Amino acid sequence: MSSKFARFIPVLILALAVPMIGQTTSAASAPAATAAPAAPAGTTPNKVGIIDIQQAIIRCNEGQRDFEALAKKFDPTRTELEASSKEVEDLKKRLQTTQDKLSDDARNNLIKEIDSKSKQLQRKYEDSNNDFQAQQNEIAQRIGQKMMQTVDKYSKENGYIVVLDVAGQQSNVLWAAPAADITQPVIEAYNAVSGVPAPAKPAATAPKPSGATAPAAKPASPVAKPPAR
Repeated sequence: MSSKFARFIPVLILALAVPMIGQTTSAASAPAATAAPAAPAGTTPNKVGIIDIQQAIIRCNEGQRDFEALAKKFDPTRTELEASSKEVEDLKKRLQTTQDKLSDDARNNLIKEIDSKSKQLQRKYEDSNNDFQAQQNEIAQRIGQKMMQTVDKYSKENGYIVVLDVAGQQSNVLWAAPAADITQPVIEAYNAVSGVPAPAKPAATAPKPSGATAPAAKPASPVAKPPAR
């Protein structure tokens, strides 16, 4: 089970504040599933359900709390990387605008400085990105393992014989009735067991621009992409 959640968070896309969740394989290779009709009284339960386990992990109270804490932990790193990135960009602009006026030695020294700072920034970025990813994996794996216990209990108590994971874009489930989706009920059941309170709602802010991503959909990378060399 741990290997499934070790793959939950893929390598981060190298961009500032980009989604960090990528594709995962579905929990079972099965044909399209739909919600089976309720079994008559006295017969064996035969309901089929679906769940987006990624969203369940992210949206549960514990997930929201821990992913948000991780993002805040890396705020100083993001600030440092952004400052270093700006420094490199400023040096590049200086070279572009003054290279015709610089002596050969001055121009070569500036080029060497840009190259050195760019390499330092790239190394710092990769180290920070790998550290951030590893800690995201740990959170996802820890919550995911406990979440599966909730899925097991909820499914047995509610008469499901199969529950398919539809997280990511490679799910084999082509269609399912809304009633088959147990993601939210499992989240609520997990919150009750974990005892973690719902995160405080942020203060009202200005309306988001059209097309903004819905809140709590996906954690974001706190590290900035180095400028192209």
